[in-house]
Amino acid sequence: MARFTSFDGTELAYRELGGGEPLFVLAGGPGRASEYLETLGGLHARRRLVILDNRGTGESDEPADPFTYRRDMLVRDVEMLRRHLGLERVDVLGHSAGAGIAMGYAADFPDRVGKLVLLTPALRSVGLSPEQSDWDTFLASRVNEPWFASATTALERNAAGDDSVENRVAASPLLYARWDERAQAHANAELGQWKYHVALGYNAEGAFVPGVLRRALQDFTHPVLVYACTQDPISPVRRCVELADLFSDSTLFVHEGVGHYPWVEEPDVVSGQIALFLQGEDG
Repeated sequence: MARFTSFDGTELAYRELGGGEPLFVLAGGPGRASEYLETLGGLHARRRLVILDNRGTGESDEPADPFTYRRDMLVRDVEMLRRHLGLERVDVLGHSAGAGIAMGYAADFPDRVGKLVLLTPALRSVGLSPEQSDWDTFLASRVNEPWFASATTALERNAAGDDSVENRVAASPLLYARWDERAQAHANAELGQWKYHVALGYNAEGAFVPGVLRRALQDFTHPVLVYACTQDPISPVRRCVELADLFSDSTLFVHEGVGHYPWVEEPDVVSGQIALFLQGEDG
C-alpha cells in the first residue's frame, strides 16, 4: 500500500486498484479496515479505485490525538490525499459511515468534488437515521430466518453495552439478504478488521451537526448518486429518498433484494450502476 502524511503528521495508507480516472473510496464501519470493500463488485475494471484506510484502521497509523478520529476531522484526510495525488477535482464514493465522511468533504470542499456516490449511507450526519418503526418493520420481515433469534439477541447485548467485535459479527446476518457462505466469510472478516476505539472516536461529541451539514449539502451542485438497498436496515429506502431530496442534482437507485453490502450479493449490479452514473456528463 502507498502512504502519505496527513494534516497532523499521521501517516495514512491507501491502495490503488485498476486504471483510468480515479475514484476516492471511503470505508465505513466506522473503524473498519477498508479491505472489506474488496473491489466493489469489480468496479476496479472501470475506474481507478483509490481506497483509503481511515486513520487508525488497516495499514494507517494511529494518530497522536484521538480527537482526530471524529467524523468531521476525517474529512481533512480526504483533502490531504487529494493534494498528495495532485488532483484538481475527484469523484468520491462513501460506503455506510464513509458516506458521512464523503458528505462532509462535499460540504467543506465542494469545488474539489466531481461526482458523489453515497452507497448504503449511514444517515446520522444529516439527521435521517432509521427510526424504531423502521427497525420494527425490518425485523418483522426477517423473523422466520433460522439465525433470527441469535442475531437479535446480539442486538440486545449491544444495547446493553456489549461493543465487542464478536457481538457485532453475531448480529451481522441482519445486514445481508442472503446469509450464505459468501456473506458469512465477509462478515467474519470483521473480527480482524474493526477497532472499537476508532469507532468511538468517529462518533465523539461534536462530530454531528445535522442542520449545518444539511444546509451545506443543499448548496452542493454536482451530481450525486444515492444507492439504497431494500434489505438494508442501516439505510432504509424511505430515508434515502429524503437524503436524495437534499441535493439539487441527485439520482436515487434502489437495489432490490440485497442488504448493506450489495457488492457481496450482486456484484455486477453494483459495479454496473455506479459506473453508469460516473460515466454520465458532468453536472
